[in-house]
Amino acid sequence: MILNIANKKLKVLSFFYPFFIALFLAVFDNTALWKELFKIKGGVSFVTLNYYLPFFLFFLLVYTAFFILVRFKYVFKVTTVVILLTASIAAYFMDAYGVMLDTNMIHNALETDVAETIELITPKFIVYFFLLGILPSILIAIIPVTYKPFIKQVQDNFFKIFILFVLMAAILVVYFGDYAPLYRSNRHIRHLINPVNFVKSTINNVKRLIRSDNKMKLIGMDAIIDSSEKNQSQKTLTVLVVGETARAKNFSLYGYSRSTNPVLSQKDIIFFDNFYSCGTATATSVPCMFSLLTHENYDDTQAKQMEGLLDVLKHAGVNVLWRNNNSGCKGVCDRVDYENMAFLKDSGLCNGSGCYDEILLKGLQKYVNSIDKDTLIVLHQKGSHGPSYYLRVPKQFEKFKPICQTSQVNECSPESLVNAYDNTILYSDYFLGRVIDFLKNNSKKFNTGMIYVSDHGESLGENNIYLHGLPYFLAPDEQIHVPFVLWLSAGLAENLEIDWECLKNESKGRFSHDNLFHSILGLMKINTEVYNSKMNLFWPCQSQNIVHLSHQN
Repeated sequence: MILNIANKKLKVLSFFYPFFIALFLAVFDNTALWKELFKIKGGVSFVTLNYYLPFFLFFLLVYTAFFILVRFKYVFKVTTVVILLTASIAAYFMDAYGVMLDTNMIHNALETDVAETIELITPKFIVYFFLLGILPSILIAIIPVTYKPFIKQVQDNFFKIFILFVLMAAILVVYFGDYAPLYRSNRHIRHLINPVNFVKSTINNVKRLIRSDNKMKLIGMDAIIDSSEKNQSQKTLTVLVVGETARAKNFSLYGYSRSTNPVLSQKDIIFFDNFYSCGTATATSVPCMFSLLTHENYDDTQAKQMEGLLDVLKHAGVNVLWRNNNSGCKGVCDRVDYENMAFLKDSGLCNGSGCYDEILLKGLQKYVNSIDKDTLIVLHQKGSHGPSYYLRVPKQFEKFKPICQTSQVNECSPESLVNAYDNTILYSDYFLGRVIDFLKNNSKKFNTGMIYVSDHGESLGENNIYLHGLPYFLAPDEQIHVPFVLWLSAGLAENLEIDWECLKNESKGRFSHDNLFHSILGLMKINTEVYNSKMNLFWPCQSQNIVHLSHQN
């Protein structure tokens, strides 16, 4: 009898299932949204609570309507559990790191490898997943739900949704004028509405994959090495180091108070003061920097269906090699020689979490000894990849202490977090010094040069934002202002007729990943219709062009 009474109460309770689930999602899985909204209005107070109450009610009605819409046998519980589990994951990342789950962020997450994913599974993540995902899902599974015959269920659902829509319409009529200006001025809040943000962004990525017809647009098929270069006794060997998550702000070259670049500061290099990334995440920035497309017109689907810089070089007869110590090249190296160094067995340079960046130089001399033509080698660093910055450097490079030794960076002290990150910059400085020394040792056989540029920057808790991946229009300088460093051997500088002092002055201007495509073509002396000399960083400081420009003036 007691069981029957309990069962009847549970069935009555299940009548209000959609409302309770909506309330749970609105309150517990959307804390990042509420924090941002209250921040916009100056903080939590009676006035702001009263201001947002109609918004909360509208929010609640929309979610309730959705769960009523899917209230059918074999559909309701499965849909609800999936949403609760995914919403708990989204809530953790928004709360812990201050990220926004837009289409690009989900794209980046989908391309994250297993090793990087494991680093993000922290004790706090498990707590979120259990309390906001697993526990309510168990309750959903065990509490019985009453269903009507299909036709009657459709009618019942429709009637309830109609009532809810009337209430929502009433709220819109009364309060639209209050909230419309708020939204127009703060469109980013749509990326904080959980799980709408997660679902919508995932659907956008699926659409992107469906639209892709896998037909590759060929570019630069006319590319040839300039005849003057072909006649050179020494071929050109250029190393392009693609950095990871390095922000210019923490380079002492750029005025940072700490000595994070003791090696590069002793080299004859040029660093570009105002260099900006194409995106705020690897999945966008790496394809973009190797693409003919620019930040303004970049489209991921279009970029994946178009050949890039490495293909053009290959068409011209340049030897191209991509060496990887990261989660892949995001498609840009699919048609050139590729070596994955990320999980080699080397007791000195590798461990269970991967390899340090010096692994990229292992066996490279043997490779260089075997080539006899113009060559570009891309070294893709692990660099400063977070959140486990402390795993990126050998012990001897842990100069700045104490160190944040967890991936739950929001729980570390600001000092220890910055220390861990600065050590990665210190190690990258050492690594780049080794690359330059490697090229110097090969300067008798080749005209050599190195370009280093990071894919994007990183937030270290400024304004309570961590990691990267914010929508570009919202991204702070820390996420988009990146280092760009150039070193040329005397032979290559002479071959290109570059005025070093002119280039130092030129480096004060504003440039971006948009310039990389054309600058590499110029550096390698490639003639092709897709080359734009005005986008070449070096072009204004090559002797023949300096004379030409002076005549124009």
